Amino acid sequence: MIGWLDCSSGVSGDMLLGALVGSGVPIEVLDTAIQAVTPEPIRVRAEAVTRGGLAATLVHVEVADTTTRRTWSDVRGVLEAADLPPAVRTPALSCFAALARAEATVHGTTPDEVHFHEVGALDAIADVVGVCAGLAHLGLDSLTCSTVSLGGGFVSVGHGRLPVPPPAVVELLRGLPSVGGPVEAELATPTGAALVATHATGFGSQPAMLVDAVGVGAGGRDLDGSANVVRLLLGRTVAGAAPSPELVLEANVDDLDPRLWPTVLELLLAAGASDAWLTPILMKKGRPAHTLSVLVAAHCRTAVLDVVFAETTTIGLRSYEVDKLALERTERTVEIDGHALRVKLASYAGKVVNAQPEYDDVAAVAQATGRPLKSVLTQAGALARVLG
Repeated sequence: MIGWLDCSSGVSGDMLLGALVGSGVPIEVLDTAIQAVTPEPIRVRAEAVTRGGLAATLVHVEVADTTTRRTWSDVRGVLEAADLPPAVRTPALSCFAALARAEATVHGTTPDEVHFHEVGALDAIADVVGVCAGLAHLGLDSLTCSTVSLGGGFVSVGHGRLPVPPPAVVELLRGLPSVGGPVEAELATPTGAALVATHATGFGSQPAMLVDAVGVGAGGRDLDGSANVVRLLLGRTVAGAAPSPELVLEANVDDLDPRLWPTVLELLLAAGASDAWLTPILMKKGRPAHTLSVLVAAHCRTAVLDVVFAETTTIGLRSYEVDKLALERTERTVEIDGHALRVKLASYAGKVVNAQPEYDDVAAVAQATGRPLKSVLTQAGALARVLG
């Protein structure tokens, strides 16, 4: 599945939450992740509204009034201690790390010394974690984003009155396509900009796709002259579409405890890598080693590099561009002994060329039924071939 974000009217955390719920992500998915990180009572609810005449979903994150100010270290501690899967925790940490770096650059300090204001509030933490959970639930193969509209005029924040776009938003979107207008109001918030910068795998117009679902997320206000919404289009790639460029990052590592590699690979995938793998090699003086290879969209490069340098012992790597052609993928469900099991179907030129049962589901069925894993896998494979 692929996605396209239409940020032509700006972007914020609550708009992205609304777009996810509107596209079909159960609000319980967001709420479960949010409750895991909030030390104080919080309520999440969705409301059908209109913005600029468009039907949209507004997600409310309701928290008690507080004057608590949190540093990047405080937020990092909350996220690291929370009961979150790596696919949610890692991008959430990357998002707040980007916010801390932007604020540090703007105010001439270091990330660890940054005191978050609006973005350190509980509702902002909830926005970030909720969006990360929603996108993890979708499991997109790619997420393309339009040029981000920033608005204009001035906005009042914890630091005082700032021009639009606020300096932190400018830093967060540095090197990414953005444009002023179309109204004199703040359209892109730091939280929204950080989420886009963390999750988007590319920028541009809507890619060739077969649209299956559309979510329209509402901002808190109905602006004159502009529909204050973010649209999320979900669908399948079109057979025969042009390959998309990605990067391969590689490093030869000969001094890492091999027991750490499974965790490293898991963290790389959670950080946005399309794939990650190891190749055994022999280095100078007969030393056994591994080549770590990571396939990643250019925009996820920074998040992946953070993982590589934090979790491995390498002191450098090489990179080169490749073309990636992803087949159209769909998901079906079969039943074994009363238990649902997902099957992934890959199509080329309109024909199914591969049908593969989801291994985690196979293992869960084996455990639930007490049957040998190989027996369930054989039956699941047979059912998958029928679907193909």
